[in-house]
Amino acid sequence: MNLLRVLMHRSDAEDDDLDRAQALSLINQPLSREGFEAFYGDDNQLYVRHIGTKTVSSLTANPHRPFTPAETKRRDQLNAYLDTCSEDDLINQVLLPLFRQLGYHRVTSAGHRDKALEYGKDVWMRFVLPTQHVLYFGLQAKKGKLDSSGVTHGSNANVAEIYNQVLMMLRHEIFDAETSKKVLVDHAFIVAGGEITKAARNWLGGKLDASKRSQILFMDRDDILNLYVVSTLPLPAGAVPANPFSDDITF
Repeated sequence: MNLLRVLMHRSDAEDDDLDRAQALSLINQPLSREGFEAFYGDDNQLYVRHIGTKTVSSLTANPHRPFTPAETKRRDQLNAYLDTCSEDDLINQVLLPLFRQLGYHRVTSAGHRDKALEYGKDVWMRFVLPTQHVLYFGLQAKKGKLDSSGVTHGSNANVAEIYNQVLMMLRHEIFDAETSKKVLVDHAFIVAGGEITKAARNWLGGKLDASKRSQILFMDRDDILNLYVVSTLPLPAGAVPANPFSDDITF
């Protein structure tokens, strides 16, 4: 873990460059035994290459890797923002930029003002596979914790409340203006700004048949935070603390 922190620490100081080069040499010793090697690309990002097939993947894009101190600070700031933001802010300020950064196309918010045309979807989007096949995704977002308790408390949402919304999302067609076709959603994201409990996942899995169960994808707060940090997105305006040493002079 310490080696990775040194490798991913960016600095112009010569000592840091030497430490990073030494750490890169040390981490390549066990990687080479597995047929891999780590290296830096032209964009100063850390990559891992399979020696035999020359397949390259970015290590810095892994949301499960250890974070640098600067990334941990950004994660904590975003975590505090998710405690106070509204559901619309969660969608528009966090989720929409995140999915665009992750490579999804036509990321479109249905909006909460026009409930009649939402049909269970807060967001719909599409993803183009390397084979050029297109998959369509719908997304239902809740601000707080998603659980299976019988009563909704505060911002906590009951999974039964979104059960019908998920069914509506999977059954209702969306119109893709670029292809001028109506298509069904291939997968449905259930996103929570808090925790999605294991009981809630099991309850929903038990209610859906096998075919629909495979279409459901869960994303909770930890997933959002980790993906947001490794995607190097700027934090929402509300997540950045005001500068107490501003040059602006007020009278």
